[in-house]
Amino acid sequence: MTGAPGRLRGVTKRAAGLVLLVCAAVLPGLIQPESALAHRAALVRDTDPHSDGDMPMPPGGHGEVVPEEAMRPPAPTLPREGWTATADSEETQEGDQRAQNALDGDPATLWHTEWSGDGTPRPHTITIDMHRTAVVSGMVYQPRQDGSPNGRIGEYAVSLSGDGTVWGKPVATGTLADDATTKTLRFVPARTRYVRLTATSEAGGRGPWASAAEINLLGDPGGPAPGADLPRDGWTATASSEETQDADDRARNVLDGDSGTLWHTRWTGTVPPLPHSITIDMHRTAVVSGLSYEPRTDGSPNGRIGQYSVTTSLNGTAFGQPVAAGTWQDDDTVKGATFSQPVSARYVRLTALTEAGGRGPWTSAAELRLSGPADPAVHGRWSSVIGFPLVPVATAVLPNNKLLAWSAYAPDRFGGSNGYTQTAIMDLATGKITQRRVDNTKHDMFCPGVALLADGRVLVTGGSNAERASIYDPGTDKWTSTSDMNIARGYQGMTLLPNGDAFVIGGSWSQDNAPDKGGEVWSAATGTWRKLPGVPVTPILTADPAGPYRADNHAWLYAMAKGRVLQLGPSKQLNWISTDGDGSITPAGTRADSVDAMNGDAVAYDVGKLLTLGGATAYENATATNRAYTVDANGGNGKPVSARTGDMSYARSFGNSVVLPDGKVAVFGGQSYAKPFSDGHSALTPEIWDPATGRFTALASMAVPRNYHSVANLLPDGRVFTGGGGLCGDCQTNHADGAIFTPPALLNPDGTEKARPRFVGDIPAKVAHGQQLKVTTDVPVDRFALIRAGASTHSVDNDQRRIPLTPRKTGTSTYELTVPADSGVALPGTYMLFALDAHGVPSKAAILTVTPAGK
Repeated sequence: MTGAPGRLRGVTKRAAGLVLLVCAAVLPGLIQPESALAHRAALVRDTDPHSDGDMPMPPGGHGEVVPEEAMRPPAPTLPREGWTATADSEETQEGDQRAQNALDGDPATLWHTEWSGDGTPRPHTITIDMHRTAVVSGMVYQPRQDGSPNGRIGEYAVSLSGDGTVWGKPVATGTLADDATTKTLRFVPARTRYVRLTATSEAGGRGPWASAAEINLLGDPGGPAPGADLPRDGWTATASSEETQDADDRARNVLDGDSGTLWHTRWTGTVPPLPHSITIDMHRTAVVSGLSYEPRTDGSPNGRIGQYSVTTSLNGTAFGQPVAAGTWQDDDTVKGATFSQPVSARYVRLTALTEAGGRGPWTSAAELRLSGPADPAVHGRWSSVIGFPLVPVATAVLPNNKLLAWSAYAPDRFGGSNGYTQTAIMDLATGKITQRRVDNTKHDMFCPGVALLADGRVLVTGGSNAERASIYDPGTDKWTSTSDMNIARGYQGMTLLPNGDAFVIGGSWSQDNAPDKGGEVWSAATGTWRKLPGVPVTPILTADPAGPYRADNHAWLYAMAKGRVLQLGPSKQLNWISTDGDGSITPAGTRADSVDAMNGDAVAYDVGKLLTLGGATAYENATATNRAYTVDANGGNGKPVSARTGDMSYARSFGNSVVLPDGKVAVFGGQSYAKPFSDGHSALTPEIWDPATGRFTALASMAVPRNYHSVANLLPDGRVFTGGGGLCGDCQTNHADGAIFTPPALLNPDGTEKARPRFVGDIPAKVAHGQQLKVTTDVPVDRFALIRAGASTHSVDNDQRRIPLTPRKTGTSTYELTVPADSGVALPGTYMLFALDAHGVPSKAAILTVTPAGK
């Protein structure tokens, strides 16, 4: 067999992916392994490089289409033969509603706790005994399907046990929506025999019951192993075969950090048969616990590994028995192999025994990584997965130590302009999550602009009801309407201005592309909007092939003194925007050598200094970058100074970043190939950037992908919440959950928390610009930082900014701090004040509001 298509020459990557999708959907089974030349010719012949893409946007429609790959299951459902279920309570007097009914495959039967007689109080438990040990990564809970809501589980916990007696801490907790849809409760894959679901509340508060129609368990998802990435400095790779004649597809490409390059076995001339192997030499001995395999991202499925084995060696000659083996699915998601136990090795060999789709005798890979046990003091630590009653597509940190989240008109899907929104609030002190449908503002707030106002309220604009604007007041726990915008928008960028007004620009997602989605300003004094005719949207557009409806989305905005705003992305062109009078927009140079970076993000880590991370040249079906840039808005002559800093280990589109109290920036999630509603090519390893070195360091891996429609927020206790992803209806890439990450600065090597400085005495709830603030800590500290509360959606959080404060020491542990007098430095609003000791360990934050002088 010759001429196998390792590359699709003459075809754009984006177009190639479209043709493969069409071929797979319309002509399944047409392309056979023996027709490789015909396959390549068909791809070139049938591809229109001028196509507008596979997700066309008619005027007035929505820019969201759920792709077919979102329907794939994320992990196999384990077979239930021989399983048994027991419960603390079951109804047997008035009906046969035993625990075993949850395993019978019939959703018409159910388990229900006792409801005749005196009943039994909560909590209620149902325990599954698989009668064998297996890797489990999630539970699928189907509420009763007989029309009655009684017993739907609200607050829950999932625990594991090897012997049915000793149970560890819950691996998943949270709150489920009060409806009959099937819920997936994910957690870090683990080997276990017993799985217990504990119901601590009934979703609707109707009674002391719990019920379930069916319960399934998910097996090994085949994703990257838990732990932390090993640094790849100095590593080399060799392979049994590599293509060098028609393409530079050498083995070394799997270690270059660029998912756009690949290793491919020889496909010109004489093609060697399977099996194929690729061997990584770390040039040092390390403890290795898993391998991560990223398939090629150029649109072709050729060479995806199916059946595989992994072996290790200390000397490169003697390889022992496989430490992992199995079969990976034929899709573009990042795969993993968790070793049976961690091993010391220098060499790790991946052997491909089959090609996943049986298309030919080839093997390919975009990237390979190895993981080892995580060190909490270096890599941080994740909480258990926290279930939400909705997919948290947007979040805002509130001044009352709560987190506001919302999805769309439904908890798990978007669509239409329904005039209401599903919301949830998480109490950060107790972990309790409550749910509410907001109807009174007649506003479906899916895909909006968000800004945190000077008084701590949350302004939400546009989205599905594209002209509407709503305000949430955490003080009264009420939503109200403010005036409609002049220009209907969705996917706009928004920021607060120094005077407390709000500026918005862009957002062609949900309405006719023809009108220019130029700038306008909301007045905090009158609650009305005024257009800025001098601020058209055209200068901020990217070169997205889908045109204006994608090109003006998700602007990165940084407000400064005198109503000026720096627009620093996602377009490579930067612009200064004035909001005075009719407004104006003037070029401010380019972001160094960066290309457009749609669905990347930016965060202000110091006064006037921002870090931009990742993104892609197009909104979707484009390879992301791993590049990061610094932008100094305080550059001379009014020109921001941009420079490339260190590269991330992972290319990321749809990632989220937060600034930490010490000025470092942590980035979470994203995918190396931008594809909405997909878990493919997920970056499950977060990274942290140090402004002192310009380098990124890998952190502990996440249990759940966080891509399109995910969020991240710094919390007042110095930890980070990240969650969401999906919102695609009846699909398997909805992530109605989140988790909290504890940064390494807070942890000792044994995982215990470090001693943290504490504020002593009262700190004023309000402080004015230019005011001196006197604080006392329980131990001497070195520095302080104000960090503005954040609001995140679609990889954008224009609210967060960090302001370091230099203290004047007035006693052993007493300090005088001066709040910046410039309201363009310290935008009015809610801030978290952190004290940091000499080792950079932060206190928990004091919450305060920065107000204009005299207010």
